Amino acid sequence: MAWDLTPGRAPPTAAVRHRAASILTALAEDHLHAVQLVVSELLANGHDHAGGARGVRLWHQRNPCRVRVEVDDASHRPPVLRAPTPQSLRGRGLVLVDQVARDWGCTSRPYGKTVWAVIDCTAYPWARCA
Repeated sequence: MAWDLTPGRAPPTAAVRHRAASILTALAEDHLHAVQLVVSELLANGHDHAGGARGVRLWHQRNPCRVRVEVDDASHRPPVLRAPTPQSLRGRGLVLVDQVARDWGCTSRPYGKTVWAVIDCTAYPWARCA
C-alpha cells in the first residue's frame, strides 16, 4: 500500500489505519494493532517534527509474517529516541515504536528522509498470522 500525503497538513491517520486494516487481512489482531500504532506514531512524528509527512508505504512479507512501515518527510534530521519523564506531555511516540517494532531506523533521501519500522509477529507471543 502506498499513500501520497500533502506536507504541512495533518495526516489522515484514521484513514491510513483503516486502509491498513482492510489490506492486511491476514494479520492476527495483535500484529495489526501494532502496525496501526506504528503508522500513527510515525505519521504524527512526521507532522510534528518534519513539516508534515509526504507519504506512507506498507510492505507485507508473509513468511515469516512481517510488515514494514515507511513514512517519508522533507526533513533531513533523523528522529531521536528520547526517554520522556513522567512530567512530559509528549515524546513517547518513538519509545512506543521502539518497543513494538523488531527494528526501526531512518534512510536519507534527496528530498528528506524515510523513517521505517518492521513489525514481526514472531517477535512477541502474539497469535500467529494466517
